[in-house]
Amino acid sequence: MKQDFEQLKEEIKYEKTNSCVQCGYCLPVCPTYATMGKETHSPRGRINLVKMVGEGRITDLSVLEEPMDLCLGCRACETACPTGVEYGSILEAARAAITRRKKFSSPVRTLRNTLFKEVFPSRKAMSFIGNSMWLYEKSGIQKLARKSGLTKKLPSHLGEFEAITPAAVSPQERSSLPRVTPAKGDKKYTVAFFVGCVMDAMFRKINHLSVKLLTEAGCDVIIIENQTCCGALHAHSGELEESKSLAKRNIEAFEREEVDFIVNNAGGCGAMLVEYDHLLADETLWVERAKRFSEKTKDISQILVLCGGIKAKDLSPQWVTYQRSCHMTNVLKVTKEPLQLIQSVPNVEFIEMNDANMCCGSAGIYNIVNYDASMEILDQKMENVRDTKATTIITTNPGCLIQMKLGIERENLKESMRAVHLVEYLAEATGITESPNSVNL
Repeated sequence: MKQDFEQLKEEIKYEKTNSCVQCGYCLPVCPTYATMGKETHSPRGRINLVKMVGEGRITDLSVLEEPMDLCLGCRACETACPTGVEYGSILEAARAAITRRKKFSSPVRTLRNTLFKEVFPSRKAMSFIGNSMWLYEKSGIQKLARKSGLTKKLPSHLGEFEAITPAAVSPQERSSLPRVTPAKGDKKYTVAFFVGCVMDAMFRKINHLSVKLLTEAGCDVIIIENQTCCGALHAHSGELEESKSLAKRNIEAFEREEVDFIVNNAGGCGAMLVEYDHLLADETLWVERAKRFSEKTKDISQILVLCGGIKAKDLSPQWVTYQRSCHMTNVLKVTKEPLQLIQSVPNVEFIEMNDANMCCGSAGIYNIVNYDASMEILDQKMENVRDTKATTIITTNPGCLIQMKLGIERENLKESMRAVHLVEYLAEATGITESPNSVNL
């Protein structure tokens, strides 16, 4: 029994909880504490629960389940914390410990295993989903489903998300991205591009545009074969061992090519990739390889700035605001480069929203599994967006992009406001088209 307890203490990273002095600096920046007003839904409250488990004062881990599930994992608390508490590590360890001991129903367990082990890690499976979305759209089924009201009957509010799903690319376009795309003009760097799983399935056009922006900036771009999902969705859902397995697969795949940087275009993915060294810190054979991988990992905005920025054309006067990705801000610490690129576009007036660093409530699949809590956070965010009077919301993460599109729909702003990924905005500003086979400059 004592051995089991000591093992549990190690699992939940109990020693890391001792860094928390319960000062409360995390409270004002925590979205769930702001909307729910409960100590157990604050960072220090959650840490205290984990601490109580490690001290034997809580023996039933199910007590932790709701507070941990309702955490967005935005990690704004880490940025605010004066003592450097590793909240993200504690959160993921607690979720993993809960998941290991939880008895899921057979259908739920089957669904989790299918998604986490067979779907997200498989580029073929994600490509199939992308192609199926294209067929659903082009065959007329989508139009019929929406007109008949069938989509509104989907469970878990999925009909609302279906209504804002981005247009899919054709199977031909999906297969047209070459393994190596050479730089335009003088080569500055050789980079490997991380395509992601959700980005590859749902936002393939953004991936195409990312490659074009990088080549126009002077980068040889390599699409690494055998790369897989970053593992973020797995780690956030308590499937930590599966996340480690995916990390190892990516490290093996990317280290076969000699590149200057590993580039991604999704804040959530980037945060996971850059922390592979922490994820695999206890594995002697992997920690150094993971460290080299993490050191090379960069957001696309960092590389574009490093290459000298973009060659933007004069756009019609417009007002834009920027929805900051939590993971880019709080984990990657990439805050200046996106703004530098946005503000380099002529005739654009940038308006910073109030509480710009506050999470939008997307957080991976949080807005699906915790819809009501997510929408309460989104509604507050949209009040701040409205106040800017911006016509364009720019994001750097697919979850944020979907959430902002949903916010625009909820606020009936579709006629006066749009949400785009930073890559889409920069491509528009430079005259790069969405077609994977042409660049108009």
